[in-house]
Parts: sequence; C-alpha cells; structure tokens
Amino acid sequence: MTHKAGFVSIIGKPNAGKSTLMNGLVGEKISIITPKVQTTRHRIMGILTQPEYQIVFSDTPGIIEPKYKLHGSMMEFVNQSLQDADLVIYITDALDGLNGSEDILNRVKLIQQPVIVLINKIDLVPDQAKVAEIIEAYQQAIQPYAIIPVSALNKFGLDFTLKTIIDKLPEGENFYPEDQLTDKNDRFIAAEIIREKILMRYKEEIPYSVQVEVNEFKEEPHIIRISSEIYVMRETQKQIVIGKGGLALKKVGMAARRDMETFFGKQVFLQMFVKVKENWRDNDRLLKQFGYKEQ
Repeated sequence: MTHKAGFVSIIGKPNAGKSTLMNGLVGEKISIITPKVQTTRHRIMGILTQPEYQIVFSDTPGIIEPKYKLHGSMMEFVNQSLQDADLVIYITDALDGLNGSEDILNRVKLIQQPVIVLINKIDLVPDQAKVAEIIEAYQQAIQPYAIIPVSALNKFGLDFTLKTIIDKLPEGENFYPEDQLTDKNDRFIAAEIIREKILMRYKEEIPYSVQVEVNEFKEEPHIIRISSEIYVMRETQKQIVIGKGGLALKKVGMAARRDMETFFGKQVFLQMFVKVKENWRDNDRLLKQFGYKEQ
C-alpha cells in the first residue's frame, strides 16, 4: 500500500472557521478559538498522522487589508503557507455567501494547487436550498476541485472532507515524527492559551492590543512553572487588564492554568506580569522579538 503525505493550507476571511476546522480534523485543540477576528496571528501547523498518510495542515490568519505592520506579517504567513501547499482549503461562512469575497476569490483563482471550497456553518442556514445556491455560485466563480458543505463546530462533513484531501495527497514519507501534533513549541502554546483567555474576557480595543510572551517554561517531575509577560500599548489598557485589586488578571490566570493543565497533562504554576509596549504593532524590532518577522 502506498503512503501519502502532504501540506494543506487553510485560508479564508476572519472568523470563517479555519481554526475550528483544523482542530476538528487533527482531533486536538492546536489553535485557539474565539469569536473575535484576528484571533489567529501566526501560521500554526497541525499534524495528523495515520499508518497510511500524514497531513500537515496550516491554520492561517484571516485574510484582511493590512492596517499595521503586524497585519502585513500576518498576510505574509498566509502567502508562505500557499507556497509549500500541495492542496488548499478555502473555507467560507455560509451566512456570508459570496458577499465581500471578490478580492479573495480573485486571489484563489491564481492558486496553482487544487482547491477545496468548504461552505462552513451550514447548520445555521435555515433554507438548505440557499446552500445549493452558494455551491453553484462558487462553482461558477472559481471551478474548484471540490465544494463541500460542512459544520466545523459540529464536525459535520469533516469525514468526507478528510477523504477528499487524502485522495488528492501526493505519495511520500512523513515530514514529522508520528507523535508530533504541531510545529509550535510548548512556550508558544502556553502564550496562546493566555491570549485566548484575554480575547474572551475583555472588550473593545484590549484583545487587539495584547501580545503575550512566555519567558520561562520550566518542567519539573510533577509541575510546570510558567512565567509570562502580557504587553499592551497604553497604561490605561494595563489597568484594565489587571482590574481592581488584580481580580481581572487573576480570572484570566485561573482559566488559562486550567487549559494548560489539560493540554500538558501536569499541574501548572503560572505567573503573569503586565507591561506597556507602545505601538508594538508597528515596531519592527518588537515584531521580530514576538516572532512575526524573521530575525
């Protein structure tokens, strides 16, 4: 029996369900998920390995028109994922249809690799005839390799999606060890878990002004000791993140620690410090420090 292996890039507009899709296909929570746009800022690989194949999925930031240098770096991650992809998944929200998708569809038309279009969140569409109309519209617009209606959250259609991907994968050997789930290290995962809790608990500009760095990750036999820094852009934001008497930050820490203990399978001692880095989203030096640009 031939063995298959390849890279699959997942692209789409913000909040289309890219991270939910990758987590569902891999079977593990690799990427953080929140209702807010720009939750995913990096290219994050999720690796699915079975005896017959290995699929390296790339979860990517939602495609946007850059307003900051940070956004430019995020779009570069999307471009990088397309360069080494054997197959591309373009995921779209069924409730949006083709509205506002013209620029992205023009980019998708230029992709040389086979493209699978996933019409996501079909469980939220009351009229299934509308889904058929959307499928026909995408068929006319870009003539993809396949169009599949799915609900990534409910895992509807994911088995068929996986079969379609495997059918189109090239033959080859594994790129990563069988037990590896992602290309990201434990520090990155821990930082993302903290950022997810911040995105979920704060409103207005706070979620988009925050960067989290883990500067110490010490694993001992029965506990992991993690020290992290949360960067915001203004002193007023720092006060909001900390909250009265430190209560808001304490709640973030409790929620983050629970998720970390589930992911790492070990007790976690977590420290968090809030610092101000003005205008870090447009600072090349800080973007390099935070991993958004090459050193």
